[in-house]
Amino acid sequence: MSEVHEIAARGFGAEAAAYDQARPSYPPDAVAWLAAGLGIGPGRPVVDLAAGTGKLTELLARSGARLVAIEPVSAMAARLRARLPSAPLLAGVAEALPLAASSVEAVVVGQAFHWFDAPRAYAELARVVRPGGHLGLIWNAREHGVDWADRIWSVMDQVEHNAPWRQERADGDASAGRARYLAGHAESGWSAWTEASFQHVHYSSHEQVIDRMRSVSHVAALPDDRQREVLDEIRTILREHPQTRDSDLVGIPYRADAMVAERLAVHPG
Repeated sequence: MSEVHEIAARGFGAEAAAYDQARPSYPPDAVAWLAAGLGIGPGRPVVDLAAGTGKLTELLARSGARLVAIEPVSAMAARLRARLPSAPLLAGVAEALPLAASSVEAVVVGQAFHWFDAPRAYAELARVVRPGGHLGLIWNAREHGVDWADRIWSVMDQVEHNAPWRQERADGDASAGRARYLAGHAESGWSAWTEASFQHVHYSSHEQVIDRMRSVSHVAALPDDRQREVLDEIRTILREHPQTRDSDLVGIPYRADAMVAERLAVHPG
């Protein structure tokens, strides 16, 4: 598992429990749209890649598909196994999948593609997905406009300034970060994307918000004293902000972005 990004491996390994308990799931309409676009249905071979603790795996399993989860971080995989004890689970990374050529109908990636080496991952995914099959991505994006949540995201921005997806935007080009998600021309083996977005709100207690932020890989990987500083700053916002100080539950707004591309018949090599 040497190809897993160091921060992802350390952070998700250290805080798998917080990730499992405090991260938002995906809204039903987004999952239904994704499943329809991917042609997921009973008996069809589907891979949930970088499956984490199985939040998306659990939702996809309801389709009756022959689902295989792939997760390289052992602490995350252990949580997935506890959630779905009968689901096939493999260790592997996007750039070197433990799958035969043209062996699956669809691959789904939830909340993880930004960790991949995109060109290598696209080539490897084109190897294992049958022509006419599909690749689907889904992730919960931060939705702005609620003051207390925006202040917390500002704290997180400072911690995550060295994240790979932020480095891609360092030149100030807002479109640069999305470039890694473009499947490219027909020569790449993938069609253009079909995209959709879905709004939802994740309700949490104050401590669950803290756990949610602790589960972010760059926070989880911090030295203990620095992590406490970051989380104490977030606690102060929750305790003092007029929108949250008198509320046992607070709602963090998210936008679930979903994308589907088709594996084309023509692929180099």
